[in-house]
Amino acid sequence: MRLALTCALTVNDRTRPLLNRSVTADAIDFEITPLDPGEMFFRQLKYGEFDVSEMSLATLMIATSKGPTDWVALPVFTMRRFFHTGVMVNAGAGIKTVADLKGKKIGVPEFQQTAAVWIRGIFRDEFGFDSREAEWLMERSPQLSHGAATGFVPPPGYRLTHVPPEKDLSTMIVDGEVDAVLHLGSSKNLIDRTKIDPLTSPNVVRLFDPIAEARRYYAKTAMFPINHCVVVRRSIVTKHPWVVLNVFNWFLAGKMKQNEQRDALLEPYYTAGLLSESVKERIADDIMPYGIAKSRTVLETISRYLEEDGLTKRRVALEEIFHEETLDL
Repeated sequence: MRLALTCALTVNDRTRPLLNRSVTADAIDFEITPLDPGEMFFRQLKYGEFDVSEMSLATLMIATSKGPTDWVALPVFTMRRFFHTGVMVNAGAGIKTVADLKGKKIGVPEFQQTAAVWIRGIFRDEFGFDSREAEWLMERSPQLSHGAATGFVPPPGYRLTHVPPEKDLSTMIVDGEVDAVLHLGSSKNLIDRTKIDPLTSPNVVRLFDPIAEARRYYAKTAMFPINHCVVVRRSIVTKHPWVVLNVFNWFLAGKMKQNEQRDALLEPYYTAGLLSESVKERIADDIMPYGIAKSRTVLETISRYLEEDGLTKRRVALEEIFHEETLDL
C-alpha cells in the first residue's frame, strides 16, 4: 500500500535531499512545496493545507496547551540557531548590553514566534532581563500571523502594539522608530514585510559579537536552540500509524545523505560559531540530532520559556505533542 501525501518544507541542508528527491520515503509519495517558514506555518495553522510540514515549535506548544490539535509532532528538528546573537539595535539608542533594553521599543515579526521566545528566555536566564520592562512592536498583522490561528492576546504585563501596515521593522530600526529588533523575516512572503537589510546602514549594529556569544552560550549550556519540528495530520496517523516512523526515517535519511558532504556536515558548526580546534576533535558528534533523547533539555527549556512569557498557562509536556512511538528515539 502506498499513500500520496502533500508536504511543505523549508530549503536547507537537512531538507535539500528530500526536495531534490535523492532520498524517498518508504510507501509514501510526496507532493512537496518549498516555502518560507513564516508563510508555511501560517498556511498550515490557518488552513491545514499540507499533510506533513515543518512547524513552529513554540506555536505548536501554545496550541497544544489549549487542547488537542489536528497535528502529531515528530522529533525532526530542521532548524536550530542561536537567535539571540542576531539581535540588532539602533546605534543611537544607547544600547550596549542587554540591560540597556529596559524601557526601549523592541520590534519583532511576531511575539509568539519561536525565535522571539528563545531570545526573551535566554535574556532572562543569562542576563536577568525582564522583557515586560520594554515596549514591544509586532510587525505581523492580527490577521496574517501564527497567533491568528491560536487565539493570541498579549500576555499580562506586556505593552504590545502592532506596526502600522504601511511600515516595516527593517526600515523603522534604521530610522530610529524602534530601538532594537530581535529578528526579521529574511525573504519576501505572505506575512512578513522586510524591505532592506538594516545592517547595511551605519545606523544599525548587532548587540553581540555573534560568534563569541554563540561559543559562550553553548559552552555554558550545551544547548543549540530548536526552531522547527515536523507535524503530520492526526487523522492520517490514526488511520495509518506506520506513517509516523516512515516520515521520521525519510527526514533522517535526508539528513544523513547531506552529511555525506563535508561542507554540509560542518555547516551547523559554522552557523553556531563553534568551528574551533576543540570542536574538530569531536566533529563526529551531532549538534543537530533528530529524536528526543539528545534534545530533551532544549525542548523542556522552551516549554518553560513559553510558560514564563505567559504564552501558555502551564508547562506543556513533550508527551503531549510528540507521537508516542517517537518518545524513545
